[in-house]
Amino acid sequence: MSAHELKLVNPYTESVIGFVPLLQDSEVNGVVARARNAFRAWRATFPGERAALCARFCDVFRSRSEQIAADITAQMGKPLQQARNEVNGMLDRTAHMIAIADMTLADEWLPDKPGFKRYIRHEPLGVVVDIAAWNYPLLIAVNVVVPAVLAGNAVIIKHSSRTPLCGEAFADAFAAAGAPEDLVQSVNASHDVTEKLLQHSGVDFVSFTGSVRGGHEVSASVASRFIDVGLELGGKDPAYVCADAPFQYAVDNCVDGAFYNAGQSCCAVERIYVDRSIYKDFVEAYCAKTKEYVLGDPVAASTTIGPLAQAGSGGFLAQQVEAAIRDGGRLVVSSKDFQMPETGWFFAPTVVVDAPQTTSLMQEESFGPVIGITPVSGDDEAISRMNDSPYGLTASIWTADYERAVRIGERVETGTFYMNRCDYLDPALPWCGVKDTGRGATLSHYGLLKLTRLKSMHLRTEIPG
Repeated sequence: MSAHELKLVNPYTESVIGFVPLLQDSEVNGVVARARNAFRAWRATFPGERAALCARFCDVFRSRSEQIAADITAQMGKPLQQARNEVNGMLDRTAHMIAIADMTLADEWLPDKPGFKRYIRHEPLGVVVDIAAWNYPLLIAVNVVVPAVLAGNAVIIKHSSRTPLCGEAFADAFAAAGAPEDLVQSVNASHDVTEKLLQHSGVDFVSFTGSVRGGHEVSASVASRFIDVGLELGGKDPAYVCADAPFQYAVDNCVDGAFYNAGQSCCAVERIYVDRSIYKDFVEAYCAKTKEYVLGDPVAASTTIGPLAQAGSGGFLAQQVEAAIRDGGRLVVSSKDFQMPETGWFFAPTVVVDAPQTTSLMQEESFGPVIGITPVSGDDEAISRMNDSPYGLTASIWTADYERAVRIGERVETGTFYMNRCDYLDPALPWCGVKDTGRGATLSHYGLLKLTRLKSMHLRTEIPG
């Protein structure tokens, strides 16, 4: 391995599976120049042509889905069936964005005014850089890449160093679908080279999904330029289980919401508040359901939780759990309840109850298969604790009372509020957050419009005599 290569390691076998080239400092200008050339031609195309390209992209991606899913599993450890689910979910999101693009991007005509024609255009920005994360390497990237192309932009994907093959999958599929040369490019780069890319005068928009620290770094990189940045920086998403909740349904979904993809999701359930009247029963049922998980080879059909994608993540999770126990929490599910694989970067599903609200487990994003559960005495206490967080991506309530859900949802500081579901993105709704979760939005017509700029057309058609 040289300084010009990125080494890929399988998190289950811990063996090297390949190398990919790294973009060099001297190559940044060329990448951006090629993107700008592609943009100049692409911006002149009609919406139907853009939609047709994205539809063909879907066809190509679907034809390669098994290999792409296998690559996801090899790169970041996601169980193979979950990787297949991600491919299908990405195709569904693409289909929705294609369906709404024509109406969303159409000119907006104002009411008639004698002697004038007035309308608002939604013009493409230019070159969009998408820095995508590894945990849902297709679903995160597609939120920006396809809408950007539909809006008339060129795209440079800088995927995570854990999942670079997913960035290449997007670029290759667009090329095979007949996209103009360099309309969608994939690059792999070090931190320093990425910063140079972001600061390039030919870049018009940057989207970043990752940590709060990374979001600050991206914002600082472009601070000297008047371009927008979209930031999706994670969460510490709460669930509130009411006394009238559909009990077993709430248990099953709160378990899945916490441990799917080994808990490596920005919108995973990371803390649960349960009405005191059902608390004991909920904890008992939650622990029983958690213990059904099977850790192992992510390619095996029996595996329901794979290894962590990053070797060092387990240490942080262990620290959170240990601190919560020191402060009064009780460990009720741990690695002792599972058969642990002999190889791989595994961390067993872990449940801690009664941890104080001030502990790291209840305050700081875990991004792994650990969960804290505590009792609350009613709606007001639940809302207070749900809002006691520097994050605000999603929150969920589990209740049979729709009006109650609306009342509580309107008071919870979050980008998305769920009733009786969690850990899901509806492409018709904007994906956004508050506080340290970031700014901007992807998906829905708002996400499409975010990748355009406004132009007011104010045309006098009659000269006063």
